[in-house]
Amino acid sequence: MVHLSRRQLLAAAGAAAVAGMAGCSDDDPESVDLNEKRAGAMDGYKAGDQFKATEPLKFSIMLLSNQAYPYKPEWPFWAELTKRTNVTLDPVAVPGSDYDQKRSVMVSAGNAPLLIPKTYHPAEEAYIAGGAVLAVSDYTDLMPNYSDKVKRWNLQANLDTYAQEDGKYYLLPGVHEGVWQDYTLAVRTDILSKLGVPMPKTWDDVTTMLREMKKAYPSQYPLSDRWSTPPQPGGNALISIVGQGYGVNSGWSWNPAYWDATAGRFAFTGATDQYRQMLQYLAALVSEKLVDPESFTQTDDNARQKFASGKSFVMCCNAQTLVKEARKDIAKLPGATVAKIPLPMGPMGASLPPDNRLENGLMISRKALQNKNFVAMMQFVDWLWYSDAGQMFARWGVEGETFTGKVEDASFKLDPKVKWSGLNPDAAKDLQVDYGYSNGVFAYGGSTAMLNSQFSKEEKAFQAEMNKRTIRPVPPGRPLTVEEREQATLQEAALRDHVDQQTLKFILGQRPLSEWDAYVAELKGKGLDQYVGTLNKAYERFKGKK
Repeated sequence: MVHLSRRQLLAAAGAAAVAGMAGCSDDDPESVDLNEKRAGAMDGYKAGDQFKATEPLKFSIMLLSNQAYPYKPEWPFWAELTKRTNVTLDPVAVPGSDYDQKRSVMVSAGNAPLLIPKTYHPAEEAYIAGGAVLAVSDYTDLMPNYSDKVKRWNLQANLDTYAQEDGKYYLLPGVHEGVWQDYTLAVRTDILSKLGVPMPKTWDDVTTMLREMKKAYPSQYPLSDRWSTPPQPGGNALISIVGQGYGVNSGWSWNPAYWDATAGRFAFTGATDQYRQMLQYLAALVSEKLVDPESFTQTDDNARQKFASGKSFVMCCNAQTLVKEARKDIAKLPGATVAKIPLPMGPMGASLPPDNRLENGLMISRKALQNKNFVAMMQFVDWLWYSDAGQMFARWGVEGETFTGKVEDASFKLDPKVKWSGLNPDAAKDLQVDYGYSNGVFAYGGSTAMLNSQFSKEEKAFQAEMNKRTIRPVPPGRPLTVEEREQATLQEAALRDHVDQQTLKFILGQRPLSEWDAYVAELKGKGLDQYVGTLNKAYERFKGKK
């Protein structure tokens, strides 16, 4: 998950300016004759069809090379993709640690690949003003699988949150049929059994659990967390999942715009009472020495070492890290067991935010519109990222070679010789490392059946519990004009910087929460009222167009 620091936001603003000077294309989408861009395209292509270009095609793509499964040109994925589609992808492989910066440099210089995946909204907004990226919403009629899923899964309200002032959006997101909650706490269940503590259901229960652990092990911090890199609250997972229970997008789920449905207006997240309550909860845990204060600054390796050595018993996790890391880390501790617990509930009760139905997605370079194969490229994108068959291929590979059965009737099984996450953990081959399938660049989104196909029985039980929760309404759209966005980006950077700094101080007890009003006044001095005013002006304008 990627969120922008102040430095990244300022760099993004600079990128937009450079892109503007570069002027990637003079083409007006409304005047483009697509009949001249159909080389290699299929006639009558519709949802459910196998896309295959009518002539061999090659498209460049920016490829995030994941540290866990670095890019290999010999992956079977590449040859099989060409066999099925008559399209060869030409990857520009970039390490994950450099991906955002490299993308900014390449897009700004006008030499980015045609396809630019692994982009998290609103990162695409930095490139809109200069015309560097395509208004993809203008061309979704060329994408029948995508359009079908948006309609059947009622995703238009979610997409409205991506829309710009011109009513268009510039990022093709991964789309989920339902809300998927993955991140939560991993807890040493053997310790719970030893202490006679029940599995916590609420954040208050978590406090009770941690207190009992502290009584039994007074020299230790029960919870010492990971995922605080870069070392700032803005990149913190614990703040994110606690914030969900209070109804705010905090930590690495940060969204500065808080929709107050009662008032019918947007507010600034970091100045809301809900944010204050979330900070109060975390500060109490730290003050009681139930949470390691290093949880908000330490590296993942340090957190994992503490968990592996038995110095801590709780940390954030997802389904993959539970199996691939946490369980392996404690394997040398006699009798140690660990499990994901259902995401604890807070004041918002048994509910989940609506925003994870859209996932990281794909930008398309504006220069693609000059390509005679443009229509074929859009059909290819539609098949690989949005068709059931394309998603099945990208995630699981080839039937009879890496899997058997179907996800729709739950007969799917990963081949015994292949492992992935918690499936076939002792198999000799790895689906990602050795085959190139289940690569996060291509395999995301999809139906609930597709999602469930990757889960062990344990994770399916977790998801069944999450599916019992209600989904909160999607906030309304508030698209900004180019001028508003430029100003708001700078204002948000200054506000976010201060929120991050003071969040850490409040949580660690370096600043008392009795100074909350003074903190809000400091935010106002950094442009809070102007920023919120811009959001609400944009909302009223957008509402009038609906």
